[in-house]
Amino acid sequence: MQNKIKEAKSNMLGIYFSGTGNTKYCIDKFVKNIESDAKILSIESENIKEELLNNKDIVFAYPIYYSSLPKIVRDFILNNKDLFKNKNVFIIATMGLFSGDGAGCSARILKKYGANIMGGLQVKMPDCIADVKALKRSKEENKQIILKAESKIINAAQKYKNNAPTKEGLSIIYHIAGLVGQRLWFYNKTKEYSSKLKVDNNKCTKCNRCISLCPMNNLKVIDNKINTKNKCTMCYRCITNCPAKAITLLGKNVIEQNNINNYIN
Repeated sequence: MQNKIKEAKSNMLGIYFSGTGNTKYCIDKFVKNIESDAKILSIESENIKEELLNNKDIVFAYPIYYSSLPKIVRDFILNNKDLFKNKNVFIIATMGLFSGDGAGCSARILKKYGANIMGGLQVKMPDCIADVKALKRSKEENKQIILKAESKIINAAQKYKNNAPTKEGLSIIYHIAGLVGQRLWFYNKTKEYSSKLKVDNNKCTKCNRCISLCPMNNLKVIDNKINTKNKCTMCYRCITNCPAKAITLLGKNVIEQNNINNYIN
């Protein structure tokens, strides 16, 4: 029957969410070191559901905020929970400093919906919080962080190919570290979408780049001004790419726009 659902392929599929490019960089390195021709798609892709349905082995990557899942990632899992049943999922969590059980945050949810969790990897990457002074490093220091991350990723990919995948972020010890380290204190930061995004329309040049980049369609033009719909997932994509540095979230001024391309070119 033509309408019969196809049986999932054995090919590997990489799916990810990335704000400033850190997570995209990591999943690309990992997956391509296992299957050079594997597909890697953003969860924002139009055909993501079809690809998720038709592939058995999944690498799922995302950044960690306050030792929790970004709201957009949690919603993606919940909205597609039936598609994860019986999938073999390896999880990559990226972080600026600490995640605790970053990989475990999605693993527990995915297991609930029938996924087989194959392993986890947690990777330190350059900080992406552009409007806060903490964790700011020199360009050379960030380049070194990238090099260490790449080495770790390639090593983890080799272990995966050898049927001995890493298990970072998945044990009860990691879970306790994530809870005590940040999540208990900052759970409300990621429980709902944020209404804190601010646009300084005196600085704004009306290039509308932020509108096209936002994964939540959170920005719109009203009376020739950029306004928000109070549905920010805190990915810092708009803030990092605003040429006028006119957008902030946690701080009052943009200190440094930490796009990964600043450190790999």
